[in-house]
Amino acid sequence: MLFSLQRLRALFIKESLQIIRDPSALIIALILPLMLLFLMGYAISLDSKNIPLGIVIEKSSAHTSSLVNAFSNSESFDVTTATDRRYFTKALQEGKLHAMIIVPSTFDVDILKGQPRIQIITDGTEPSIAGYAMKYGINVWQEWLYKEGIVFSPTLLDIQTRYWFNAPLLSSYFLLPGSIAIILTLIGTLLTALVVAREWERGTMEAIMSTPINILELLLGKLLPYFILGLISLLICMFITLSWFEIPFRGSFFLLVLSSCVYLIPSLSLGLLISTLAKNQFVAAQMALIIGFLPAMILSGFIFQISSMPPWLQFITHFIPAKYFITILQTLFLSGNIHEIIWPNMLYMLLYGISMFAIIFMITRKKLQ
Repeated sequence: MLFSLQRLRALFIKESLQIIRDPSALIIALILPLMLLFLMGYAISLDSKNIPLGIVIEKSSAHTSSLVNAFSNSESFDVTTATDRRYFTKALQEGKLHAMIIVPSTFDVDILKGQPRIQIITDGTEPSIAGYAMKYGINVWQEWLYKEGIVFSPTLLDIQTRYWFNAPLLSSYFLLPGSIAIILTLIGTLLTALVVAREWERGTMEAIMSTPINILELLLGKLLPYFILGLISLLICMFITLSWFEIPFRGSFFLLVLSSCVYLIPSLSLGLLISTLAKNQFVAAQMALIIGFLPAMILSGFIFQISSMPPWLQFITHFIPAKYFITILQTLFLSGNIHEIIWPNMLYMLLYGISMFAIIFMITRKKLQ
C-alpha cells in the first residue's frame, strides 16, 4: 500500500483532537513539566542556608562579640547565643538546632597566645547539613581570623567537630528511615488510587453501591485491607533496615507502629479521594504521583533541607503529611523517644487524616445520591 499524505493528515487530526479532548494528556504534557521545573528550581537545593546555629559564649568580650557578629552576618546561619551549653543540648536533640559552637572562657587568653580555639558540635542525623555546617563554620572562622589580623596557620585551626546521633556520618542512617515514609506513601496513595479507580472503570463500584452497605462501611472496607498491607510493608522494611543495613534504632517500637498507623490514615485517604475524583486508572496514577509521591519526595525534608526553600514553599510543606512522619522516623531511629517531637507531629498527621476522611465521606455521600 502506497504512503498517503491524506491518511496521515486524517490520523494526525484525529490524534490531535483526542489529545485536546483528554485533559489528562494536557496535564502530563503541559502542567506536569511546569510543576516539576518550579519544584526543582525552588525546592531542590544542594546548598544550605539559615542553618540553626547555637553559639555558647562562656565569657563575653570584644573578641567574642566580633565572632558572633561574623556568624550572624553569614547567610548560612541563623544564630542564637547563650552562656551555657546545656541551654542548647535539648534544642539539638529536638532538631531545633543543627550545630553548636563552644567559645571557651579562655578565648581571649588563647588569642594573646596566638592560638584561639573553638569547638563545633553537629547534629549528625542529617549528614549533608552537618557537613555544610562544619564547612561553613570553618570558612567563617578563617575569615574572622584574617579580619582580626591573626595570621592563619594550621596550628590555629583547632576546630573539634562532634557528630551527635550519627557518629559515622553515614547518609544511610538518615535516608533509610525516611525511605520508609516514601514506601508507605506509595502503598497508601498510589496503590489505593489505582485499585479503586479500576473498580470504577470496570463498573464493579456501581454494583457495590447498589447493595445495602452504608457509606462508612464502604470507605472502611476499601481502606482497611491496604492499611494492613501497609503495616506488613512496615515490618518488612524494619527487618531489612535493622538486620541487613544495620541502622540503629534507639526509640520505641510501639511508637513506631503507632505513628505508622496514624500516617496511613491521611495517605490512604488521599489515594481514595484521588480515585473518587478521577475514576480512571491512568489519571489516578498521574494525580497520585503529582499530589502524593512527588511532594513526599521533594517537600518533606527527606532529601532537601526545608529551611533552604523560599518562605512560601516552606508554608506549603506544612500540608505534607510525609514531612511529619519522616521527622518521627528519623527521631525514633537516631535520637530515641523525644516526645516533644513525636507527639506534636503525630497530632498533625491525625488531624490531616481526619480532615481528608471527612471530605471523602461528604463527596461519596453526594455521589450516592
